[in-house]
Amino acid sequence: MNQVERRKKQMAYIADQECGEEMNACKRILHELNTVDRTDGDAICEIVKRLFGKSDGAFVNPPFYCDYGKNIEVGKNFFANYNCMIIDVAKVTIGENCMMAPNVAIYTAGHPIHPAARNSAYEYGIEVTIGDNVWLGGNTVVVPGVHIGSNVVIGAGSVVTKDIPDWSVAVGNPCRVVKKITEEDKQYYFKDRKFDDEAWEVIKDL
Repeated sequence: MNQVERRKKQMAYIADQECGEEMNACKRILHELNTVDRTDGDAICEIVKRLFGKSDGAFVNPPFYCDYGKNIEVGKNFFANYNCMIIDVAKVTIGENCMMAPNVAIYTAGHPIHPAARNSAYEYGIEVTIGDNVWLGGNTVVVPGVHIGSNVVIGAGSVVTKDIPDWSVAVGNPCRVVKKITEEDKQYYFKDRKFDDEAWEVIKDL
């Protein structure tokens, strides 16, 4: 079994020349994305579509960083703000209508904790899955193997080390659920601030 096959099976692997060639192909597309005219939204969307394994209407505000690109699969209406980083050694699957604030980092890659094993050059990638309608606040970090459910908000600065269930607000380091999202929350846009009547007419039947 070669190293690419080992990586795809989420086994310990060594990032050899073949892996390096795949990463170099990704770097060429990233260079296009990170140097494109940032007022040209159509060009950005076209580059993102080439970069990701699958996308439909995805938009990324450059700069953006990843290892392979093709291991990232996003649903409809994906948005990532400035300085997003997805280390996609393993598969990263993100659902529909997901938003990422600036400086979000999703890591699938890791290294053994024992120094002898770590110095062997073996590393690993464990997949990350994120459901639909998820918002990751600024400077959130998601570590390998985490599954985040649908309809979830992760507070700014969180480090997500364990799975997060559907319909949750979770914050902190390590990230923990602090409340369940209810139908009543639909009326509010920030803490105790309710939508005005004009806005509520748009939102109430969604």
